[in-house]
Formats: sequence, structure tokens, C-alpha cells
Amino acid sequence: MNKSATLPSATAAMPAARPALKVEHPGAEALRMFLRNPSAIAGMAMLLLILLVAIAGPWVYPADPFEIRSAPLTPPFSEDAWLGSDYLGRDVLTTLVYGGRATLLVGAVAALLSVAIGITLGAFAGYYGGRVDAALMRVTEFFQVLPALLFAMVVVTLFSPSLVTVTLAIGIVSWTGTARLTRAEFLKFRSLEFVRAERAIGAGNARIIWKVILPNALPPLVVSATLAVGAAILFEAGLSFLGLGDPNQMSWGLMIGSSRQYVLSCWWAVAFPGAAIFLTVLAVSLIGDGLNDALNPKLRER
Repeated sequence: MNKSATLPSATAAMPAARPALKVEHPGAEALRMFLRNPSAIAGMAMLLLILLVAIAGPWVYPADPFEIRSAPLTPPFSEDAWLGSDYLGRDVLTTLVYGGRATLLVGAVAALLSVAIGITLGAFAGYYGGRVDAALMRVTEFFQVLPALLFAMVVVTLFSPSLVTVTLAIGIVSWTGTARLTRAEFLKFRSLEFVRAERAIGAGNARIIWKVILPNALPPLVVSATLAVGAAILFEAGLSFLGLGDPNQMSWGLMIGSSRQYVLSCWWAVAFPGAAIFLTVLAVSLIGDGLNDALNPKLRER
């Protein structure tokens, strides 16, 4: 009897090799989760449309937003003014398109400034701890208890109203939340093993702060930065409504503030820029919620 026929071959006895599991990159996974969120996609589409109108509108429809183009208080859907005119006769559609540039620019730059200040101070406080943490947190608490609107009004009044001073004032008074969030993230990460390993191989403090801990702490900070844009837009509208905006630059807040006394007889001059602010802040909030769901591992499992 042939023994080789009864014994299983070595090749047949070996189990079949399992296919290697494909690990998805965290960024790709977050993008996939974001694109599966209908409200986030709606917010992104809305914000892109608003940005397109604000950026390309003045090129397609060149005009002076301060020019008197029709009779004062012309109602909407008229031949001379599609969205009506304000109490001076300025076209509301023209001022709405041109005002979006200043409002969105101030909102984005002021949010970027507040996030930069908050991340820097929060990172130093959370990483170094001790006296540095105590000193920076006292500064944060000082700015946190100040009336933000009143302090911004003082800054703008002292240095004359302009887009630069309004942007700086908003950025200076709105960084405290980001600082506290960054501090909490750095306190959580600074004692973990991968940070200790960086110290063991001789990495400096600057490298550990900006290249090791900060990338791991970015997800909640990205969400905070997104929501800060909407808050800055509302802040700029509030200052302009109080007459502290740049009088030489048309903005949505300036449109509302200049027509607030004529709201009963010229409601469209207030309603349309107010709707633009509402839709912009809503779009930014929807994007922020979508980023929060996509970047938070615990929320991905819902």
C-alpha cells in the first residue's frame, strides 16, 4: 500500500492565508462620516453658495454699494430695485452682495485670531503646568469675566471704527473658550506614553507641543474654530448695529444698523441682511456639528 497516498500533504494541511485587513486612515474615515451627514452637507452647500455670491458677485455685477440708484423706500420686486431700496435710495441687492465680503472677511479673520491666541495660551498652560498654568489661567479668567461687547466697544472707539479694529477687538475678546479647551486637551495628552517616548529620544518642548500633542488635540479645536466663525459674524453685526462698524465698508451689520429707525416703513432693508446673517451662521453651525460627529470616535458609533 502506498503510504504517500494516505498521508495528507504538507501543503494541504496548512490553513489558507487570511487576507490582510485594510486599515482606513482616520482622516479618510472622518471625511466619509462627514459626507454621510445630510445636515453637514446642506450647511456646506449653503456656505459655498454664500461665499460664491460674496466673492464673484461684485465681479459679475460691478457697482458702488453706497450709490443712490432709485427713490428712497422703494419696495421689493420693483423694476429699479429687485430687493427694494433703503431710506437713502441705495439698492438693497447691491449692498447685500457687497456687504457679504466685509462680514465674511471679518468673521473668518477674527475667528482665526481668537483661535490662534487661545491655542497658544492653552497649549503653554496645559503643557508646562505649575506657575505657568496658574498665571495664564488668571489672565484667561480676567478676559472671561469682562463684558465682551463692552470691551470690544471700548477698543473700537479708542482706535476709530474700521475693519481692522473691529477684527482685532472681536479676536481679543473671544479666545477664552478655545484656551480652556486646548489646556484640557494638553493636560490629557502630556503624560501619555508617546509623549514620554518623544522626551526620551531628546525632543524639545517646541516639537512636543506643536508637532506631537497639537495634531492629536486638533479634532475638538477644529470644531471650536468652525463655531467661532459664526460667533464672530454675529459679533461684527452687533457692533455695526450699534454704529461701531466701519462706515466706509458696507456690511450686513451696517445695513441693519443704518435702517433700524425705518424698520416699520422699510422692513426689507433689515430683513434681507438679517436673513443673510442667519443663513450664514446656520450653515457654519451645521458644518461644526458635522465635524464634531465625524471627528469624535465615540459619536461615530451612533
